[in-house]
Order: sequence, then structure tokens, then C-alpha cells
Amino acid sequence: MGWRAEALGWDGYQSLVRAMSVEAASDFGASVGGRLGPLLSPHKVARRNMELVFPDAGAREIDALLVAMWDNIGRLLGEFPNLHRMDLKATGESIRLEGRDVIDELAAKGDPVVFVGGHFANWEVLAAVLANAMPKCRMTYRHANNPLIDRRIVNQRAAYGVEIFAPKGEAGAKEALKALQTGHSVALMNDQKMNDGIEAPFFGLPAMTASGPARMALKYDAPLVPMSVVRRHGANFTVKVYEPLPRPQAADRTQAILEMVTAVNRFIEARILETPAQWFWVHRRFAKNVYRKAAG
Repeated sequence: MGWRAEALGWDGYQSLVRAMSVEAASDFGASVGGRLGPLLSPHKVARRNMELVFPDAGAREIDALLVAMWDNIGRLLGEFPNLHRMDLKATGESIRLEGRDVIDELAAKGDPVVFVGGHFANWEVLAAVLANAMPKCRMTYRHANNPLIDRRIVNQRAAYGVEIFAPKGEAGAKEALKALQTGHSVALMNDQKMNDGIEAPFFGLPAMTASGPARMALKYDAPLVPMSVVRRHGANFTVKVYEPLPRPQAADRTQAILEMVTAVNRFIEARILETPAQWFWVHRRFAKNVYRKAAG
């Protein structure tokens, strides 16, 4: 009954937002996010993360960054139901694709690629644009807790061309490997805490980081290609695909994996510094002892 009630609320919200234009839905989401976000417990997590990453920032700077963060998250929630109405082929001005030449070159070779990105701006736009530009690419996805809502999300993503698989656990890892074995590329978000990952520096602090993308790239000698998305204004974005990260110098496999994971973390750091309000600050990215030490 609880799942059904949540699904009913989800459907009602989707219907409400879909009745608006894309820009109006984005503005509506920003309004809701700005009002409700600061009342939620993740607001405190985001503040602590910002204080850790920007130790010299004053309270007013952090407050302003939090306001802008909730504006972005709200916009994402307003835009997601309308994604099928957006220019996901990136042929116009609302969504631009930088690095199309990189994708074209990789696609021409026909070999599998491991794409890595982060939760920036509207990361659903990032996934959808990449899926349209490189159809033989499968996206990772963490299932929603409510199976009724999860089914709706999966169907909605499939409608605009995103083929997904679930990365969590052994089954997800096997599915990703199978995709690479059959010549498909895979795309993974690599900016959140992964307890069974490896420890690598993130803004100079220890952070458990998923090593799967690095391991897959090494195993299949596949290029590890970073990607990101930036919100220019409203529901207007620039999706960026970068040149592949350099191959590791270390001969030892364990050290090579750490080298690649560290390179990914540095890429994520650089994107955060470019547009700090557009990152998903509301998860506990660092080790528990980092937060305990910061709290005194």
C-alpha cells in the first residue's frame, strides 16, 4: 500500500509537470527545490561537504552555494518528466554537445569504451545525449527502492533511448562485463561513495571510490573517457565528452587501478570547481572518520 501511495504521488507530480513547457517545469522545480531543500536532512550533509571541500569559505559563501545547489536539483526534478521533449540529439541551441568528434572517432573504431561521469547539473541529460550519440552504450542505474516507481523510471528512460543495467552487486558487475565482451560500451557515474571500492584521494581527503570503471578499462584495454554536463541557464545545457584519460604508468595492476581511479577523482574535482553549485553535494562522499574529525 505504501508503494502504491508513493507511485500515485509520483504519477500526480509527473502529470502536473508535463502539463508545463520544459522551461516552465524547470522554473517550477527550482521554486519547489529552493523552498523544500533546506528543510531536509541532506541539507546538513551538503553543508558539511562544502565546508570540507572549501575550508576557507565563509558562512555566507556556503549559504549562497546551498541556495544555488537546491535551485539546480529542483530544476532537474522539473525537467526529468519532460526529457522526451528536449533536443537529446543536441542539434540546436538548448543542448550542445562538445566533443562529438571524440565520440565519432571512438564509434568509428568499433571497440568498446568505458565512459565515466558524475552527478552534475542534469545528469539525465548527459546520459540521454550520450545514448543518442553512441547507441551501443549501456548506462548504469541504481534501482529505486519502490519497484513501482522503478519500473516507471526504467520505461521513461527507455522511451528516450537510454539502455540501462543495474551496477550494484555481483550480478551488475557481470552484466557490465558481458556488455563489454559483446562490443557494447558502458557509462558509469563515478563520483559517489562506494564502500567496497578502493580508497583514493578526493580533494585531499580519503574517499572510498568505485574501481569498476578502471578495472574494466584495463581488462578490455578500453579507453577510459570522462564526460560531464553543465547547465548554462534554465533548461539549457552543454554536454562535454573529453579525450580519453592517459593509460597508467604503473606496471603493477593494483597500482595501475589506483592511478586510474585517482585520475577520475581529479577529473571530478576539476568539474566541481568549475561549477560548484551544480554537483550533487547531498551524499556522504568521505570516510566516516573525516566527518567525525570535522565535527570536533
